Formats: sequence, structure tokens, C-alpha cells
Amino acid sequence: MGIIMDRLMKGAIAGAVGVWLMDRFTWYWYSHADTATLVQERAAQKGGRYAPNAAGKHLTDAWNINLPQKQQYIVGRSIHYCMGIAPGVLYALWRHRLKKYGFWRGPLYGVGLFISFDEIIVPAMGYASGPFAYPWQAHARGFVAHLILGTATDRVIYLLNKVTSD
Repeated sequence: MGIIMDRLMKGAIAGAVGVWLMDRFTWYWYSHADTATLVQERAAQKGGRYAPNAAGKHLTDAWNINLPQKQQYIVGRSIHYCMGIAPGVLYALWRHRLKKYGFWRGPLYGVGLFISFDEIIVPAMGYASGPFAYPWQAHARGFVAHLILGTATDRVIYLLNKVTSD
């Protein structure tokens, strides 16, 4: 397999693992959040949905597809994984050029995703309210979750490289 295809595959796997770990952390934090914060965050959401679920609803509505709630949830989860896999693939292609950052390239990648996706792109696309609509706890949770995503994505690529002798 060519080096580009090898990196693409590793990035896809690493991005999926990163999203899975990020979700574990996020759901744990949600389960320990105070009610007032959750109420404020729910009020800020577009249509009462988390951003990937709002994007999924937009997509199915655009294609005139009416899905039961459980299947609509699966569409949202799929979009969320794609939002981790696609950047993971790009990161895997460029990771070797970031050697000077050492261990910190993963966390920096995660912070970059948090700022670009959560704070700018997703609200600009209309799938979330602007950053000031959410409580500070939502931003803190998103920041730490993306640190986990970035670090996990980088470490999985590192381990896959070790296993495959790349």
C-alpha cells in the first residue's frame, strides 16, 4: 500500500477512536453537570439538538427524508464521526511535518479543531448558536474534549506507525 493510502487509513482509524474517546469524556461531564448549566445549554441549541444532530436533521430535510427519531439520531452520530474522521485523515497526511512540536502536536491539533469547528464553523453554518449563547462550562467541556480528541488521534497514529513500522 502506498504511503499516502497508509496515512489516510491510519488517520481515519485514529479520528474515529478520537471521537469515541471524546464522547466518553463528554457524556461523563454531562452526567455530572448542574441542572442550570444544562438548561442554559439546551436553550442555546438549534432546535434543541446538539450540532451534529442539527446537521443531520438539516441533511435529511434537504433530501426530503423523514426518519424515526432513533434513525435520525444515528444520522447525527454518523456526522459527528465524520467530523472527526475527515480532519483525522488530513492530520495524518501532515503530521510528519509537525515533528518540532513533539507530543504537543496532538493537543494543538485538538485545540485547533475546537476553535475552528465548535467556535466558528458550526455556528456559522447554523447548526449551533454563537459562542456567547452557551455557558462557560460548555466551552470548557468542549475544549477539554477536543484536547482528548487531538491527543488520542495523534497517539493512535503513533501506535499504528509503530505496529506497521512506518
